[in-house]
Amino acid sequence: MPNNNDGPLAGIRVLDLTTVQMGPWCTRIMSDFGADVIKVEAPEGDSSRYTGVPKHRGMSGTFQHNGRGKRSVALDLKQPEAQDAVLRLVPTADAFASNIRPAALARLGLDYDSIRRINPSIVYLSMVGYGSAGRYAGRPAYDDLIQAAAAIPMLLQRSTGQPRFIPMAAIDRIVGSAAANALLAGLLAKARTGIGQQIEVPMFETIAQFVLSEHMQGQTFDPPTSPAGYPRTLSQHRRPYPTKDGYIAALPYNDGQWRRFFEAVGKGEMLKTDPRFADITARTANIDSLYEMIAEELKHRTTDEWLDLLERNDIPCMRPHTLESLMEDPHLADAEFFRWIDHPSEGRIRTMREPSTWSETKPPTGRFAPRLGQHTREILAEAGFDPQIIDDLVERKIAKTD
Repeated sequence: MPNNNDGPLAGIRVLDLTTVQMGPWCTRIMSDFGADVIKVEAPEGDSSRYTGVPKHRGMSGTFQHNGRGKRSVALDLKQPEAQDAVLRLVPTADAFASNIRPAALARLGLDYDSIRRINPSIVYLSMVGYGSAGRYAGRPAYDDLIQAAAAIPMLLQRSTGQPRFIPMAAIDRIVGSAAANALLAGLLAKARTGIGQQIEVPMFETIAQFVLSEHMQGQTFDPPTSPAGYPRTLSQHRRPYPTKDGYIAALPYNDGQWRRFFEAVGKGEMLKTDPRFADITARTANIDSLYEMIAEELKHRTTDEWLDLLERNDIPCMRPHTLESLMEDPHLADAEFFRWIDHPSEGRIRTMREPSTWSETKPPTGRFAPRLGQHTREILAEAGFDPQIIDDLVERKIAKTD
């Protein structure tokens, strides 16, 4: 039976035909909130099972976080019997989520028209690289490609001197979160109207909006009032600042914070006498000079001294973490963000709770990422298959069990 029996999405079932990062991130959000997410995998499993250094093959650290709380059924969807098994699960599902390219889904008989004939009220989420209305439709897309298409490496070139990718799969997670929002909105519409629908969430358009809502700037207007690009976030001096013994992130932002910063460093008259720093418009136009001045000032004290001074003056600041120190952060410890749990096959693992907090319908905790095919038998039984037929499917390698 489903292992998600509480939380705000308790009772919602999602057929999850997603792989790698973006799609599993979306459906992990659903699982974290209590939905019964049935992860349909190929017999070789989601490729994200095999990244990094796991204790056991197929159970990587990435998969521990993206796969938690889901149930795994392993089927060879190239085989008609496996396609039939998925279709027999459709009547019990509230949603169908996939980041398989639409043409491939159509060849498998799992396109929207085929699915809605069986379950007209299903919410069918298709995560694609490029929207179906444009000329790039159907192209393969990965995080790095969408970063490039959405100008992100060139933004980094403007601020650092080199075109670079963000050193994490940020696009997959941003779009995966947007897809989860869309899926939840579709399910809400279904609850209110009883009507299902197809929802397409494209990576390129989603990230183009994400980038341009900040950097379109004066190009928003006709005629344009300024070049594209937000000067503050593009400043070459926008980075953690060196101190006498390390680094600090400091961000005076509003008028009061800047006034207190200048006063704390003995330059209180500058806001009154230097028109470059008079208000947020002037400061933004002269942000390079302003950040350069801060960088020079912060060299003269230790990080601890700056943290004490800035915090006493209510000026936003933070000591930059490494990956290792982030996992020891005292605030996260206070919030019980990290939890050590005993996985049935992987031993003791560190997991992260769903960050939001709820007064009533609390998301379930203490759940695990499934082994490949761990739930194949129970899910096929729920679809109405007799044990002998399940045995036959496994023997013929159409289905795989753990």
